[in-house]
Amino acid sequence: QVQLVESGGGLVQPGGSLRLSCAASGFILNANAIGWFRQAPGKEREGIACISNTNNSAYYKDSVKGRFAIFRDNAGNLVYLRMNNLRPEDTAVYYCAAAPLDACFYTGFPEAEYGSWGQGTQVTVSS
Repeated sequence: QVQLVESGGGLVQPGGSLRLSCAASGFILNANAIGWFRQAPGKEREGIACISNTNNSAYYKDSVKGRFAIFRDNAGNLVYLRMNNLRPEDTAVYYCAAAPLDACFYTGFPEAEYGSWGQGTQVTVSS
């Protein structure tokens, strides 16, 4: 059974940092492009980062560029989202998703390219 599990969310003060993890069971994580998405209360889910499965290039939504970093662990079993300088507007449920083709190739992080999704982890940025 293919499954993705996110972890690492929590409550953090503005300006703080968190590192989210995405783990997979039932398939090889580093054979897939992995995207991170988030959904804030009352808003649509949006893609914010993607790491390629062809060359490990990373792509970011402008609102997180320079603050967030997506990367794989050395063994290729986990994908991380390092989030620095967090802002209240980063509060959301964060999801990872896997795409067997290089979904990072497509601009705008189209959700239709991702076939497997995790259940999400809550990130709250508040003082």
